[in-house]
Amino acid sequence: MADGGRPLARRIASFREWVEEWLHGLYHGMVEHPSFEKIEKEAEDVEDTFLFACFADAFGIPSPVSYYTVELLPYLADEFEAWERRMWDRGSWLERKGQQYHVH
Repeated sequence: MADGGRPLARRIASFREWVEEWLHGLYHGMVEHPSFEKIEKEAEDVEDTFLFACFADAFGIPSPVSYYTVELLPYLADEFEAWERRMWDRGSWLERKGQQYHVH
């Protein structure tokens, strides 16, 4: 009787592991991933807004703050290039928010 119970226990444990993995994948796909995506986009928007406030003159918009924020450029040089490329590729801020909330 003990021999017959062990394979059944193994099969039950294996099935429970499979169900746990499947449910984790379902939760990740339906809840976690979209949430992470929204949080990442929002963080990127906040960073874009900060960099735009600091370096608006890069787009031809005169800003009195640029004189003071130029001191930040050595610290933000890596982000600056990616941000500038992102800003030129983006249609508009309103378009970005519309994509985020699936407004067409």
